[in-house]
Amino acid sequence: VSSGRLGMETGAAPIPAALPYFVAFSQLLGLTVVAVTGAWLGLYRGGVAWESALQFNVHPLCMVIGLVFLQGDALLVYRVFRNEAKRTTKVLHGLLHVFALVIALVGLVAVFDYHKKKGYADLYSLHSWCGILVFVLYFVQWIVGFSFFLFPGASFSLRSRYRPQHVFFGATIFVLSVGTALLGLKEALLFKLGADYSKFEPEGVLANTLGLLLVCFGVVVLYILTPPEWKRPSQAEEQALSMDFKTLTEGDSPSSQ
Repeated sequence: VSSGRLGMETGAAPIPAALPYFVAFSQLLGLTVVAVTGAWLGLYRGGVAWESALQFNVHPLCMVIGLVFLQGDALLVYRVFRNEAKRTTKVLHGLLHVFALVIALVGLVAVFDYHKKKGYADLYSLHSWCGILVFVLYFVQWIVGFSFFLFPGASFSLRSRYRPQHVFFGATIFVLSVGTALLGLKEALLFKLGADYSKFEPEGVLANTLGLLLVCFGVVVLYILTPPEWKRPSQAEEQALSMDFKTLTEGDSPSSQ
């Protein structure tokens, strides 16, 4: 109640009571995922390095940080920053995706370079196929999103028509990223542990726990994106643009992300 009154008095949109708790929980889960990934690689895989046999370990660490944690946070920007200028929120959303893309690219380079040095085959597993698909979709999604929402040349009507597709594919790519991480985790365990995986080896138990944490993080992020009342409300200038768009097209005004 107090947050609603404060919002009415200051002109800012009130923050839904449960939203901050779910966001905090998502960040706790996300940081735990990154920490457990580091612990798994440190305790059972020798750590992370570039110019050594440990180069492969750069791959799972970068992918978890980039395509899971940072991508998830980028999706939450429009739920967390509810009263800031839309342009500022867009830039932050885009920058988080850039950081995620660059970190993921480092992870891809690491695994391809490692395979080349060791003479291993590339792109034969389901994990690798899904991984390349996710990275390509993520890159295309960012380019198209930048062109429509950050590049000044895109028209308001064009943005409004594309926005539902942008939101849908953003959530879809995030789900695919979590699923691909799970495939890679299982593949890594089977390669090293083999039949011992069924004997509840400590590494297998820790990695399974990491897998559950990945699923929980993905579920919480998607849940935060779901309730309509948790969406970022339109600011005054956005509502004015929406009314102008409705007047010109005699159609429905576009909704906020």
